[in-house]
Amino acid sequence: MPNNKIRNIKKEILSDNWYTLNKFTFEYQKDDGTWEKQSREAYDRGNGAAILLYNSKKGTVVLTKQFRMPTYVNGNDDGMMIEVCAGLLDGDAPEDCIKKEIEEETGYKIENVQRVFETYMSPGSVTEILYLFVGAYEDQMKVGEGGGAEHETENIEVMEITFQEALQKVKTGEICDAKTVILLQYAQIKGLL
Repeated sequence: MPNNKIRNIKKEILSDNWYTLNKFTFEYQKDDGTWEKQSREAYDRGNGAAILLYNSKKGTVVLTKQFRMPTYVNGNDDGMMIEVCAGLLDGDAPEDCIKKEIEEETGYKIENVQRVFETYMSPGSVTEILYLFVGAYEDQMKVGEGGGAEHETENIEVMEITFQEALQKVKTGEICDAKTVILLQYAQIKGLL
């Protein structure tokens, strides 16, 4: 249902280099009935999917570690981030995307994934919807080395660690990626491991 408290939306492209940065100018009706002009920038990088791979028999999870420039320039000393496997949809259904990303990034081939919810990770500035999944893995599902797609300049380290170690890394701040924290806490709440 459209929001009737917004009118006269104008969109201006500020950058269309890697993804698209738009400036939206619009009028917003305040609670007192008056209209005020506002402008906001919104970064559109498409929607994505992320998954926590877990093995309840071994008590382990598979995570990735890679350099993230935006964190490096904002306080992350080495720029390295420990994260769940994730990627942009690029026109694929979320389930198809995440299965492809799992194999590219971790080397596991997983057929059964469970969508747990979808979320806006930074709704004040980024349009992305992130579809979050969990999926059980076993050692025999490993079909490759992982590490990411070469054409995407990814240099991903694959980490298999215990679930308890992952939770400890959240506690110490070594894992500070929102999607990863959310999925680890989901697994803890649901008793997946």
